Amino acid sequence: MALEVHRRAAVSTTRLAVLPAAFDPPTRAHVALAEAALANCDETLLVLPRVFPHKPYEGVPFDARLQLLLALADAHPRFSVGSVSDGLFVSIARACRAVYGSRTELTLLCGRDAAERVVHWDYGSGPSFAEQLREFDMLVARRDQAFEVPDELRARVRTTELCGCDALSSTAVRQRLRDGRPVDDLIPSEIAASIARLYR
Repeated sequence: MALEVHRRAAVSTTRLAVLPAAFDPPTRAHVALAEAALANCDETLLVLPRVFPHKPYEGVPFDARLQLLLALADAHPRFSVGSVSDGLFVSIARACRAVYGSRTELTLLCGRDAAERVVHWDYGSGPSFAEQLREFDMLVARRDQAFEVPDELRARVRTTELCGCDALSSTAVRQRLRDGRPVDDLIPSEIAASIARLYR
């Protein structure tokens, strides 16, 4: 699987944060997590998979979501945008190494719900999640409740609290738009008009 980089930040990167998500649509929580990672990383790569391991692609198509991410990255000089063919974390990490180099340290970012999914996913004959964590570490944003990191993963999985982001989700944005309610408090102002047009 290859990583296609659509926009790359003009920074020297030895530690890369990677935020893979459906971005359906991007929210202020996505931005807050991407920015929080920059405290320890040089660059945050927003990754849009073309195929998700846990759900089908529905609603707003890939190309439109990609344009939202590019517009968002234009306002954040240390954000980059990429796409991959599938959404498994270990596949994304390996694709990032092929582009950013084998010495680049990787931190994958996600919310509590995604973390619980990837930690407990059945990887079949592939490497267990504990084995995958030899290739990257993780930063998990707590959402409405804490993520309980299993003891055997504590050395490679950290959590962070994003103030005021518990109620922020792409699902909440879509629901409010369906109900005709405002979403300005949930979405980045840089792409608010585009989201309103795409999701009306």
